[in-house]
Amino acid sequence: MPANYADTAFTNGYEFTQGAGYTLPEYPFVEPPELASGQVVRHPVVIVGGGITGLTLACSLARLGVAAVLLDEDNTVGVKGASSRGICYTQKSLEIFHRLGVYERIAAKGIQWSVGRTFAGEDEVYSFDLRQQSAYNLSSQPPFINIQQFYIEGFLVERIYELGHVDLRWKSRVTAFEQNAGGATLTVETPAGSYRIEADHVVDATGSHSPFRRWCNASVTAKKGDDRWCIADVRFTKRPPTERHTWVEAPFNENRAVWQHLMGDDVWRIDYQMAPNADPDYVSREDVVRERLARQFGADCGVEIVWVGPYAYRSECIDQMRHGRVFFMGDSAKVVSPFGARGGNTGIADADNLAWKLATVLRGQAAPALLHSYHEERHEAARQNVLVTNRTARFLRPADGVERLFRDAAIGLAKQHPFARQFVNTGRMAVANPYTRSSACDSTGGLSVQNVGFQWADGSRGVVNDLLQWAGGHLLLLVFGRLEAADRQRLRALAQAAPVRCVQVLGAGDPAAVREHVRDPEGHLRGACHLAGHAWALLRPDSYVAATGEAIDAALVRAIEKSLGADQEAA
Repeated sequence: MPANYADTAFTNGYEFTQGAGYTLPEYPFVEPPELASGQVVRHPVVIVGGGITGLTLACSLARLGVAAVLLDEDNTVGVKGASSRGICYTQKSLEIFHRLGVYERIAAKGIQWSVGRTFAGEDEVYSFDLRQQSAYNLSSQPPFINIQQFYIEGFLVERIYELGHVDLRWKSRVTAFEQNAGGATLTVETPAGSYRIEADHVVDATGSHSPFRRWCNASVTAKKGDDRWCIADVRFTKRPPTERHTWVEAPFNENRAVWQHLMGDDVWRIDYQMAPNADPDYVSREDVVRERLARQFGADCGVEIVWVGPYAYRSECIDQMRHGRVFFMGDSAKVVSPFGARGGNTGIADADNLAWKLATVLRGQAAPALLHSYHEERHEAARQNVLVTNRTARFLRPADGVERLFRDAAIGLAKQHPFARQFVNTGRMAVANPYTRSSACDSTGGLSVQNVGFQWADGSRGVVNDLLQWAGGHLLLLVFGRLEAADRQRLRALAQAAPVRCVQVLGAGDPAAVREHVRDPEGHLRGACHLAGHAWALLRPDSYVAATGEAIDAALVRAIEKSLGADQEAA
């Protein structure tokens, strides 16, 4: 076996400098069959990059029974030497992980939280409890779970091995790429030599230093800031409260911002904002970090440093998330500041969005035009997340003049008047992005459906993800209220002609007209579908509403065609 396979280099802006570090699992390199046969094998989907985005896509495809190959240049999860990275996972991501079968592992390892407190100096400016907010309080998953990113990646790897269908190829670095009307070809370097592989569809999940941007001549809108931070992952003898604490002006950090979160393994993530001209080597030196921690938690607080690393923010957004046969997702498509947990979570949503579309097209149940909607929907989400996080970055490090005047006024008012709290921007917490420009959604659709509970016909409890699992990757039509005989006949015809499963949703005592029915005694399912009265909601496999309506008529047929890209194909 050749010994010239280079170790994986850092692929993001984090740089490990101090601490005991994290122990990451390692996976064996298995020589691919192409090396022995010398043949160039064609695969329907090739995913490049085994981070949280690529693994979410691979797991989603495996659950839907789609064969795929995932190529990762390393042999582990996380990034060696920079393994801490993302920690805060939103309700929408947790709902996706529930559908994929890894949520229970995440919940057992991670830390749930819903209370956040914001301070300016010694004063608490305001607090919130996300469980009391309508955007979060009906789902079976909590508003957030804090857990080190590499744990989730490891759980996804375990699940992919359980499900099959996806070939995980470790220590496989893509060194060249080309595509044409007939397909895509990738050159892969491994410890046992190089080979070529062909694909119908290629997904770039390699991260912010993606080579596919260059290979596809993809243009990027970017903005580089000078905001510098330093992470300290630590354990304490004196345990702080399990809440998200944010200081806009921390007196123990030279009146700069600080974040404080608890993660798995009883490890705390402390983010310190540094001066713009701060020396990364100095601010991450162990004695400097310990001095900074002592100022915040007291000299008597015992501290074990697990991981320290400086980093800087930038924002990028690729202008087209699809180039021919290549789909960009995660940090390959956009890079945002981590305020409000809008980074890795959007990559998870990218994967969830594309997976069902690829599966439906590959099964021949949707037109290839459906794949156009991936860019339409996820680029809108990317641009929104870049905009929101850039605004937070400017609030936390305002320019002298009007911006600083506004921030000082907002903080001063918020201490005394509730109306001003909305102006204190320490990160707008991520929610599922709406789709308002999608060719695959009707004007009545485009909103996410929470994983709320209902009752099966036998009285047992179910959740929305159970219905989506029952639908088997097809569209799910929920019809609320009575069904006349003519409606039942139309629905049977629809189910035979299109990949759609139909369910009647009833109140507690309403008589059922069909065998496939559930009960929604508290109206949670109706509310999650953004409905009122007798109506129907057409749900996609990614738990987004494609369309809503009131009658089982031609409008429903058109909505189904639209959600499968058939109207685009005809046009």
